Amino acid sequence: MDYESIFKAAIDRLHDEGRYRVFIDILRTKGSFPNAHCFHGHNGPKPITVWCSNDYLGMGQHPTVVEAMEEALHSVGAGSGGTRNIGGNTHYHVELEAELASLHGKEAALLFTSGYVSNEAALSTLGKLLPGCIIFSDELNHASMIAGIRTSGCEKRVFRHNDLDHLEQLLDEAPADAPKLIAFESVYSMDGDIAPIAEICDLADKYGAITYLDEVHAVGMYGQHGGGISERDGVADRVTLIEGTLGKAFGVMGGYVTADRNIIDCIRSYAPGFIFTTSLSPVLVAGALASVRHLKASQEERAGQQAGAAMLKAKFRDAGLPVMDSVTHIVPLLVGCPVEAKRISDILLAEYGLYVQPINFPTVPRGTERLRFTPGPIHTEAMMDELTEALVEIWGRLELQAVKAA
Repeated sequence: MDYESIFKAAIDRLHDEGRYRVFIDILRTKGSFPNAHCFHGHNGPKPITVWCSNDYLGMGQHPTVVEAMEEALHSVGAGSGGTRNIGGNTHYHVELEAELASLHGKEAALLFTSGYVSNEAALSTLGKLLPGCIIFSDELNHASMIAGIRTSGCEKRVFRHNDLDHLEQLLDEAPADAPKLIAFESVYSMDGDIAPIAEICDLADKYGAITYLDEVHAVGMYGQHGGGISERDGVADRVTLIEGTLGKAFGVMGGYVTADRNIIDCIRSYAPGFIFTTSLSPVLVAGALASVRHLKASQEERAGQQAGAAMLKAKFRDAGLPVMDSVTHIVPLLVGCPVEAKRISDILLAEYGLYVQPINFPTVPRGTERLRFTPGPIHTEAMMDELTEALVEIWGRLELQAVKAA
């Protein structure tokens, strides 16, 4: 068996389709986000401006967060000492779980090493604990949710994106006495649209289902205290489980789920992705704890982000660029071709010092390849003008058709 040729052919296919992913070599500059230095393709560091970070509010650079991490490092050291059932609960973990449960109005929370792991572990465990469970999944759910549902071994029924009529049809066709779980997201990060949470909860009530809401692209950024879209819309109490991340708006690392105490205890006690994994470093947990507490009280970062997103969308539209409709902080620019998306990204970085990563299949459907911009509260209007002018020049240079954005 020629293993090497198999692996080489797999990579060659990605190159041939124009969707081979290149990760740039980058160092962010503490205290001056979104500025960074790029080593990719250069003999030394080149200053760049980052336009695609999921550190949406710049909290990874916030002095309060950095100071909390430094204090924890010097107080308790670098690592957690292993899994929590063996090494014990570092007190930072206990405090952060209490803050997260409070943030979402739930009885308990459980920390994981990432948002991917929290989704995979929680959904797979829930499905296994509910005999004969049917999971109803939005067709645009994140890969981690899909992985968790698959691992659960449950019957899965996929409903069209945000389509309440289709969801109800599937619920109505299911056996009335079967356990049911509806899994969906609040903000879908590639299109920037929002789920009808209240209406999905109405259907869950009608058909006896529980609900699982992924808020990773909304926590910290929406709601009076940063509890996400479910807090903003006043429906968090109607959702059975709310999952989130500490690696985006909170600027650090990790994932979590919140729910009633018994549900969280079940996941804690049965999920291999929790039981057998070294727990988050207390340094990371201390930083996340500081970030959550700050964003519970501060509106400045959220307001700045919303203003920045609205301004960038307006500048793109005024310039005739194919910005896709979005009601959130996500600003997607439709290209429609993986090769051209990569080419635009390369020119922006090499010639203008502006970094945005192209988004290709399988993250988005073929033919909808795009550049995904995430303006934050620290991106200035001058930065936005520079970016818009660069994109207009590149569009003209490459003689790209202005693909009509949906």
